[in-house]
Amino acid sequence: MAFLDLHYWSDAIGMQTSAYVILPQTAGPHHVLFLLHGRSDDHTIWMRRTSIERYVEGLNLMVVMPNGHRGFYLNQADGYAYGDAVTEELPSLVEQWFRVHPRFAISGLSMGGYGAVRSALVRPDRFVSAVSHSGALFRFDNGYGEGRAMDREFIRTFGEDPDGGPGDLYALTSAAKTYPKLRIDCGTEDFLIEDNRQYHRFLKNSGVAHEYAEFSGGHTWDYWDAHVSEGIAFHRRNLGF
Repeated sequence: MAFLDLHYWSDAIGMQTSAYVILPQTAGPHHVLFLLHGRSDDHTIWMRRTSIERYVEGLNLMVVMPNGHRGFYLNQADGYAYGDAVTEELPSLVEQWFRVHPRFAISGLSMGGYGAVRSALVRPDRFVSAVSHSGALFRFDNGYGEGRAMDREFIRTFGEDPDGGPGDLYALTSAAKTYPKLRIDCGTEDFLIEDNRQYHRFLKNSGVAHEYAEFSGGHTWDYWDAHVSEGIAFHRRNLGF
């Protein structure tokens, strides 16, 4: 496997930004997995805290780990266009720079789990397979989640009245004409477990096909390192690599 420390100019956010890339040392075209980090980390964290390179060894799979900062992979109400940067711009650059298949997979943890689901709902033609690990799959109901007050950062990100807006997974799901292949998992000791259960029930009641799993564990790297391979196996079934 080859490892690339990629630095490039982003028109979407108007600055230099970064991504880590794991690349097979074989002739393409390669399948592509976008792997998104959580709210408190950056593009380096999957390589530093998991064995992701070992897990994809031998697969015809390119792993792209972009820097989403704290932007929820969303065009912020009062801030930067992180949604365009990760969902539109970087995939287009990857297609320009490398020989790849045009149908991508996307996974993420926590904020990145939210970002994976949202990106695939917005662009199911591009991100055809999506996995959320311990995702921030909250429902906007009088604030962030069920009764939790939104702080200023969340207002800048999602807006004063996010219910039904571009960051609302429930509204995006209801409005979708087509859906990605979707898998959700969460630890039973995770503080986000009820948000995951609620979104799972919503998908089930809406007739949206998906896989859902709960395992013992919390919002920890032990959990994500243990279950990221299951997400990769899900993508392999859907993309055939």
